[in-house]
Amino acid sequence: MQHLLDTTDLSDKQIIQIVEDAKRFKHQRPPHLLRDKLLITLFFENSTRTRSSFEVAAKRLGATVVHLDPSRSSTNKGETLEDTFANLCAMEPDGVIIRHWENDTPQLLADKKMTSVINAGAGNYAHPTQALLDLFTMQEHFGDLKGKTIAIVGDILSSRVASSGIRLFTRMGMNVILVAPKPFMPYSDLPQYESLEEVLDKVNVIMSLRAQLERHASPIFDDYQEYAKHYCITKERLQHREILILHPGPVMRNIDISDEILNDPRCKVLPQVNNGVYIRMAVLKLLLLDS
Repeated sequence: MQHLLDTTDLSDKQIIQIVEDAKRFKHQRPPHLLRDKLLITLFFENSTRTRSSFEVAAKRLGATVVHLDPSRSSTNKGETLEDTFANLCAMEPDGVIIRHWENDTPQLLADKKMTSVINAGAGNYAHPTQALLDLFTMQEHFGDLKGKTIAIVGDILSSRVASSGIRLFTRMGMNVILVAPKPFMPYSDLPQYESLEEVLDKVNVIMSLRAQLERHASPIFDDYQEYAKHYCITKERLQHREILILHPGPVMRNIDISDEILNDPRCKVLPQVNNGVYIRMAVLKLLLLDS
């Protein structure tokens, strides 16, 4: 039994295998490698891309997928998460894919050693498959990423995408710099900037994050439009620079990224979604078949 709680669970060899499998799956649809496997998705937070991507990935590999809606489950009757999980595991699934608002929930469930646990996003700390699909998307474009520089822009403090990405990208030899107003900035030894304009000539990639003003008790900006004046990725800001633009979604149009840039070939938002299916296929293969 193997879990994926964060990319730190993976060896360098396994990361290479996941990317190579994803590349192969993208160019040739595989046989139903997981046709005898059963997966349960358990999402305590809303999700469009991640949940659908995992379900499509599992079904393309032939697995059966059952989705449990926590809002209609016994957790609403006072049942603990641990008991809900134990009852699901009594049905003998091969894995549970979970999203939760608490950072340590995937680890808590994995420690029970009942089935494989796959973290589909927890708290503000880890979203491993997002980091892997972002890595894959950048490698498709650049090839070798060593020495490339990525700026993560926006509400970094609240972002599990940023946290997981920082750990994986630095591990893979990339330079990571952070761009955000001070209240959005986590404690970090990485280079930090408040001005987006300061970094545009230093970077190969910009990862824009959703502005999550609702997560902050004290308002930093009067509204999202005020935020956009400083941090929206626009044609006027990028000009003709060959900078790759990423975003984990959902994109707040003309606040995170302008309409014009979303339609620009430098923007890889939809290719990220596409690549997410193949990365998650590769992750499921690794955990359920190769381990």
